[in-house]
Amino acid sequence: MATHSAPPDARSGFRLPTHWLGVAPFFIFAMMFLILPTLYLVIGAFQNDQGQYTLDNIRQLFIDKSIRDAYWVSIKISFWSATVGAFIGLAMAIAIVRGGLPAWVRSSTMTFSGVASNFAGVPLAFAFLATLGRLGLVTVLLRGIGIDIYAMGFNVLTSWGLIIVYLFFQIPLMIVIITPAIDGLKREWGEAAATLGATTWQYWRMVVIPVLWPSFLGTVILLFANSFGAIATAYAFTGSSLNIVPIKLYAQIRGDVLHNPHLGYALAFGMIVVTGLANIFYIWFRTRSERWLK
Repeated sequence: MATHSAPPDARSGFRLPTHWLGVAPFFIFAMMFLILPTLYLVIGAFQNDQGQYTLDNIRQLFIDKSIRDAYWVSIKISFWSATVGAFIGLAMAIAIVRGGLPAWVRSSTMTFSGVASNFAGVPLAFAFLATLGRLGLVTVLLRGIGIDIYAMGFNVLTSWGLIIVYLFFQIPLMIVIITPAIDGLKREWGEAAATLGATTWQYWRMVVIPVLWPSFLGTVILLFANSFGAIATAYAFTGSSLNIVPIKLYAQIRGDVLHNPHLGYALAFGMIVVTGLANIFYIWFRTRSERWLK
């Protein structure tokens, strides 16, 4: 009677975890550039220059008026850029998905949104300064027809100017994220509502809005976190003229006058807490929305 030998891995009782090799680069990258730097910042926030543990840096976040003002300005800019960007992006997404527009409009809009949502930093700041700065293209053209927007009180290097700049990537990001949720609205729901005698407004108020609300609110929170943590665009656009947390953090860590690295770590720790809470709420709302869209 012939006997069958067991497979090599069964005889040895050991199998190399080759199925983990594909995701190993991701975990290595996350560990080196996300987890370890975050731990370094958190530990540094609770230390002084001598390496002793202290709460003075965290206490400064609450007692220093300039730091409190920086957090408030950052929250205000993030809130308005997220809210305005979310509503404009939602309207555009509804138009390209359910507005009866040609298919090429949706494909081109989604392609542009995918690119524009990642367009930030120095190129974006330069583009807006070259467009709406005191010597920008649009400013000069308007001045040529007798409209001086700066004489009328407009100034691009303000909080609202930075909000306008942030909208350039906030609106496309909203379109990219909310479009799948709108695609998940089943046509059968509209037909059932019409069969039951519901008007279009009743259908939107009682079906569409409750279904989209978790996705919409979660995306607003994600846009808030996206704006709150942006530093390259803000610094390249306003320099040090605007008192927001990312610029103040940069001044504390790399500046020549306000050089206090551990206070900068505390500022970064505060930003981690704010953006972390925002992402937790985003995941929670996203989970709720997926229940309806499955």
